[in-house]
Amino acid sequence: MELPVLFGIRHLSPAGAWHLLQKLEEVRPRLVLIEGPSDLTEVMADLVHPRTVPPVAILAYTQEAPVRSILYPLAEYSPEYQAIRWAHQNGAACRFIDLPSGVFLARRESGSPEGGAEAAFDPYQALDQAAGEDGHETFWERALEHTTAPEAYHLGAASFGRELRALNESQGGGPHDAAENQLREAHMRRMIEDAMAEGYAPGEIVVVTGAYHLAGLQSAAPMTKKELAALPREGVSFTLMPYSYYRLSSRSGYGAGNRAPAYYELLWRGLRRGEPDYAARGYLIRVARQLRKAGNPASSASVIEGTRLARELAVLRGSGAPALRDLRDAAVTCLGEGSFAAVSQGVAQAEIGARIGSLPEGVSRTSIQEDFYRQLRTLKLEKYRDVTLQELALDLRENRSVKSRESAFLDLNRSFFLHRLRVLGVSFGLQQQVDQDSATWAEQWLLRWSPEAEIELVESALKGDTIPQAASFRMKERVEEATGVADIAGVLEDAFACGMPRAVEYATGALQGMAVDAASLEELATTAQRLSHVVQYGGLRQLDPAPLVPILQQIYLRCCLILSSCCTCDNNAAGGVVESMERINAAQLAHDFLDPQSWISALRDIAQWDHLNTRLSGFAAAILLERSAMTAAELGLEVSRRLSRGTPAELGAGWFQGLASRNRYALIARLSLWQSLSDYLDGLDEEEFKRALVFLRRAFADFTAREKDSIGENLGEIWGLNQQQVSEAVNAPLSGEAQELLEGLDDFDFDL
Repeated sequence: MELPVLFGIRHLSPAGAWHLLQKLEEVRPRLVLIEGPSDLTEVMADLVHPRTVPPVAILAYTQEAPVRSILYPLAEYSPEYQAIRWAHQNGAACRFIDLPSGVFLARRESGSPEGGAEAAFDPYQALDQAAGEDGHETFWERALEHTTAPEAYHLGAASFGRELRALNESQGGGPHDAAENQLREAHMRRMIEDAMAEGYAPGEIVVVTGAYHLAGLQSAAPMTKKELAALPREGVSFTLMPYSYYRLSSRSGYGAGNRAPAYYELLWRGLRRGEPDYAARGYLIRVARQLRKAGNPASSASVIEGTRLARELAVLRGSGAPALRDLRDAAVTCLGEGSFAAVSQGVAQAEIGARIGSLPEGVSRTSIQEDFYRQLRTLKLEKYRDVTLQELALDLRENRSVKSRESAFLDLNRSFFLHRLRVLGVSFGLQQQVDQDSATWAEQWLLRWSPEAEIELVESALKGDTIPQAASFRMKERVEEATGVADIAGVLEDAFACGMPRAVEYATGALQGMAVDAASLEELATTAQRLSHVVQYGGLRQLDPAPLVPILQQIYLRCCLILSSCCTCDNNAAGGVVESMERINAAQLAHDFLDPQSWISALRDIAQWDHLNTRLSGFAAAILLERSAMTAAELGLEVSRRLSRGTPAELGAGWFQGLASRNRYALIARLSLWQSLSDYLDGLDEEEFKRALVFLRRAFADFTAREKDSIGENLGEIWGLNQQQVSEAVNAPLSGEAQELLEGLDDFDFDL
């Protein structure tokens, strides 16, 4: 059977796009068939919409959870994109002919191979070694991207694909799975035959496909209708999304062999302008511009010398035109004075760039995407739709200096929007810690758009048509999946942050209906902390936290009641109890409606009882001191008891570790405390001293150098040493024996 015109290309090849256009002008086909999922043909019109700006990607995704997706990115210099443009501009029909995206996704789900990424043989690696270049992309660029004759590119690409295929098949492996390729090529032949059955003559059809598939299309048997119907497939939806040059680069995952998309754009412009050296000049000019922007010298003479050097390097390497490898070497030599670090930012700008595509409103987007971009405009966040990380500071209080309500609460609504995206797992914004912990009105965000964020947004389309709907659905899911009160309290905290009253009501009802009696201290303390944060908002987020007050009171009292029983634990569990005590104490200090006496009474019991974990007893004493609920006399009594000669080393040092966890400056100022500690250590034998040293090292691990110096001065005064002597003793090199002793402390055997 006579075949149509087959044109083999490399995806994201500027020369391939240029020479394909020449072939299309020569043949003037009535039908253009392109390698790409056949069920995505209907988005072609939107791809070439006058206001669509590449790079863009077609995203196909499953219609049922869990959402799985597959991407087909296109740049301006993609041969497929230019073929679609030509067809629409010249009145030719145009279709995708590869396996439907639903079949690809179904094969992946069933475990069918997507390619031999783990295969032992890699034909590209073998090609790299044989070519003597720094990678097969450089080989391809030298061999074909600078080819000016259309027929030479056509024959060269076909030869490259044929030899690569033969090499791959002879080795029985590699990144191209034979079974899947046979399936794809049989489907493409089926689509070609169907087109000819419609009345298109072979000479009226141009088929655009990867060069690797040319031999397969020439020999493959067309897929039968029965075979086509038997293919497994998923129900899919699809959308267009903006893409970025950074994501196209091989540094971030999907590269399609296109590690330098900004440079390839320069190659494309040079071909369109008929200026062979346009890319070389443009590359070095961009590097120089970035150097000047950073305040470094970069003269025009250096750019000219760099261009000349790149040409000479290309000749030495057997090429008629400089490739990216030559240009980078020239930039390092002539602009970086031999240092790549000096030109690294400029090289990144010239090779990858920060270009992001865009789509006109209403073009092939899901409703949740439309809502996202509408809110970006409404909330004046469009400038943050960039691959560069940018800071955004929010003041959630009403701005009384403006007239409209929208402007008065602009930052609050921005906060709602960003928190809703966070709940959905859309990585557009990352909330940062604010210095003032008590400033509930202040938020700090880092914003950056990425294709991953767009994919995450599309994956949320199954949860709702808008961002608020999807966020509400996700929070309801979390409530239903919750295994304890802390999980529901986390949903409540998010519901307030998102400004969603119905979600607050739903989560509050679930929290009220869940028994807190069976909850652990850690879970109750985490819940108290989260509810405390919500109540501290007050009416700032235009939601009433009053219904949460009795719940917080109930949980707080429960914590006070069970705290002492939780302190009969070993040292491994003590860390979690300490964190819980921190949370409960912070919650009580933040709210007057939480009875302080209940908490102080619980702490007094823990501080005084001898049968509890001594670290926790010491920590309870530290909180009491901080709250002025323990007198100096009471502390002295506890010190004399806990650091007495009869107290086992690990118990005394463990108590001191807990005591030293808080309010350090107040402790440092108490000379009597250090006198007691010194006397206690003096009374220990060698083995007990080693035991004590393990805990004391932990106790002092987080002390600052200044705090340690102050302690040294206290001990120097006790031991009758002056400040200089103490400093010399503390900073003197350790003897070999002392160093060996310290290194062995972590493995000290407590006979437990």
